[in-house]
Amino acid sequence: MNDDQKALEYLLIFLKGGAMGICDIIPGVSGGTIALITGIYERLVTAIGNIRPEAAVSLIRRDRDGIRAAVAAVDPKFLITLGAGIGAAALLMVNIILILIESYAAPTYAFFFGLIIASSVLILLEVDDRTAKVWVFLAAGFAGGFLIGGLAPSSLGHSLPILFLTGMVALCAMILPGISGAYLTLILNQYEYLLHAVKTLSLPDITAYIAGGVIGLLLFSKALKYLLKHHHGIMLGCLTGLMLGSTRLLAENIGAAGGCDLQALLFMAAGIAVIALMEYARRRFTLPR
Repeated sequence: MNDDQKALEYLLIFLKGGAMGICDIIPGVSGGTIALITGIYERLVTAIGNIRPEAAVSLIRRDRDGIRAAVAAVDPKFLITLGAGIGAAALLMVNIILILIESYAAPTYAFFFGLIIASSVLILLEVDDRTAKVWVFLAAGFAGGFLIGGLAPSSLGHSLPILFLTGMVALCAMILPGISGAYLTLILNQYEYLLHAVKTLSLPDITAYIAGGVIGLLLFSKALKYLLKHHHGIMLGCLTGLMLGSTRLLAENIGAAGGCDLQALLFMAAGIAVIALMEYARRRFTLPR
C-alpha cells in the first residue's frame, strides 16, 4: 500500500469515527452499530481486547521490546485516528443537541423515545430461543430500568466519582451494537451535565468520565463478550427490559416539556424510522451480528 492509499484509508477511518461520534451523542443510537455498518467493528473490538495489563508491566520495567509489542497489538494508528473522528464529531454535535433540548424539549425527547423503543425491539428480535428464562430476565430488567428512570434528578448528583462510574457503564456500550452509551448517561442523569462539560471543556469532568470508560472497557469487555456468547438470550432479554423500563424517564421529560402532542408523536415516529433505516443498512452492507 503506497502513501496515498494509506492517507485515504485513515481519512476514511476518521470519517467513520465522525459518524460514530455523532451517534454516540444521541441517546438511542449506538456507535457500535455504525462500526458494524462501516465494517470496522471487528477491528475495533480486537484492538480494545488487546489492551492488556502486561503493557504497564513492560513500561515499569522499561522493556522496550515488550512496550513495542503491546503498542503494536492495539493498532494505535487506527485507534487514534478513529478516536479523533469520534471526538471532533462529538464536539460539533454537543451545541446542536443542547439547543434542541433547551428550545424544543418535547419533540427532542420524543425523538429519543422513538429511538429507544425501536432499538429495544431490535435487540429482542436477536433472541432466537425466547424461553421462560429470557422473559423473566426481561421483566427483571424492565423493573430495574423503571426504578432507575424514576430516580429524583438530585439523587445521584454530578460528582467526579459518579461521572467515573457513569463512564464505566456507558462506554462499555461501545462494544455492544444496539446499546446506546448516551442513553445510559441519560438514565443516570448525567447526559445534559456531560454535554455542558464538553461544551465548556471542563477537563476534570471529562477526564473522570473517560477514565471510567477506559477502566470499564478493560475490566468488562471480556466478561460482556463471554456472557453474550454463553448466555445470549438472557443478556439480551435483560438489556431489552432495562431499556424499555427506563423510558419512564423520557416519558416524564416529554410530559414536563408540554406533553405528547402531534409534533411529539411525529418526532417519535421519526426516531423509529431512523433505527429502521440503520437496521436496513446493517443488514444490507454487513454480516449478521
